[in-house]
Amino acid sequence: MPELMQIGEVVERVGYSFRTIRYYDEMGLVTPTQRTPGGFRLYTEMDVYRLLVLKRMKPLDFSLDEMRELLQVLDALDGRLPSETPRDTLFERLDTFRAAADARVEKLRERLMMAEEFAQRLRDEAASRTDGGSPAPEPPVRETTP
Repeated sequence: MPELMQIGEVVERVGYSFRTIRYYDEMGLVTPTQRTPGGFRLYTEMDVYRLLVLKRMKPLDFSLDEMRELLQVLDALDGRLPSETPRDTLFERLDTFRAAADARVEKLRERLMMAEEFAQRLRDEAASRTDGGSPAPEPPVRETTP
């Protein structure tokens, strides 16, 4: 029998709040493997793994439906979920998720680069003003036509 953890230990391991874990339970994404007679949620390593998959998907703005689908694909590939879908189709679906994740990571990199450039610009502005230098020139104003 797998080792069971209460939600507090899962919170510490995954870095999610109690509320988030309960929400994913309510949404049917990660349901506890068991409950105590008193109703306390008990989780396994596999449940923790599933929560970590969701945690990695979240910053890439995957929807709850996409999260659910990926978990179903992974469960079917691992044999935890009976599936009549051919394995080749499951692998194609997994590859679609990989491609989507790659594209979203690239967008995040672009946004991060813009944010870093902006932060550097602000540091340069602050340094030029505290060093007694003149402020940087204002960017050109774009005229709009009515």
